[in-house]
Amino acid sequence: MSIPHAGPVLVLGGARSGKSSFSERLVEASGLGMHYVATGRAWDEEMRERIDHHRARRGEGWTTHEEPLDLVSLLSRIDDEQRVVLVDCLTLWVTNLMMEGRDMAAEFAALAAFLPEARARLILVSNEVGLGIVPENRMARDFRDHAGRLHQIVAEKSAEVYFVAAGLPLKMKG
Repeated sequence: MSIPHAGPVLVLGGARSGKSSFSERLVEASGLGMHYVATGRAWDEEMRERIDHHRARRGEGWTTHEEPLDLVSLLSRIDDEQRVVLVDCLTLWVTNLMMEGRDMAAEFAALAAFLPEARARLILVSNEVGLGIVPENRMARDFRDHAGRLHQIVAEKSAEVYFVAAGLPLKMKG
């Protein structure tokens, strides 16, 4: 299992599908400097527990960066060919952007422009939210639609795309 240096890797899956564990194994197998970009915010106790679980599972050897909004700016600052950068996760980033009233199209375009230029090996994790029922409220439908558009943009720019279900990765591209 190795990460191509030809471009980013997108890892999609449902909640608790094993996508983060799979992505972490990709990073660890690289032999390069391991950087973790956390986009989540601990809005409540349940989210704090999820964050703690992820930290504990990663263990030693990782440099962690917390950035809920200015993802491209952070990625630009830590971009180095001797690093693998794991972004976990894009859907939490979308949530944060929505909550702050940010320009989604501009944020997505900035990420799309950065991805092909990145020197670091990038792995981007995201929740696939378009396979379930239609959300009952406008904000949830907007979130689902934003996430779907972002996934298409990132998948197009990625050298590899995986879909993870039940801990099993299915390679969709690359």
